[in-house]
Amino acid sequence: MIDRVLADAVVVVHLAFIVFVVGGGAAVIAWPRVAWLHLPAVAWAAYVEFTSTICPLTPLENGMRASAGDAGYQGGFVEHYVLPIIYPPGLTPHVQTILGIIVIAVNVFFYGIAWRRARRLS
Repeated sequence: MIDRVLADAVVVVHLAFIVFVVGGGAAVIAWPRVAWLHLPAVAWAAYVEFTSTICPLTPLENGMRASAGDAGYQGGFVEHYVLPIIYPPGLTPHVQTILGIIVIAVNVFFYGIAWRRARRLS
């Protein structure tokens, strides 16, 4: 039981990280110091997407699910609603490259706004 709860927690952390990577640039507009956390997160996410690397959270979660005796992602809310966002069907290296480009483009947009705002304020 505890392994299943921990695996679900890993998925929630994984999703929160993805949301931070994609949307954290918006936070930088309001709070520029967030960039110190956000830029390394974006770099890691881009690396994972461009190299088709498996994020270390994935094997951690799968190991916990195996320890809990789960055969897959069936069951509760987290598995049904959150997992398809993190692990969409048809995720190929080509799709991952596109996702990496989207992550960078979205953040270039947000950082451009933050940079213009900082210049106006100085």
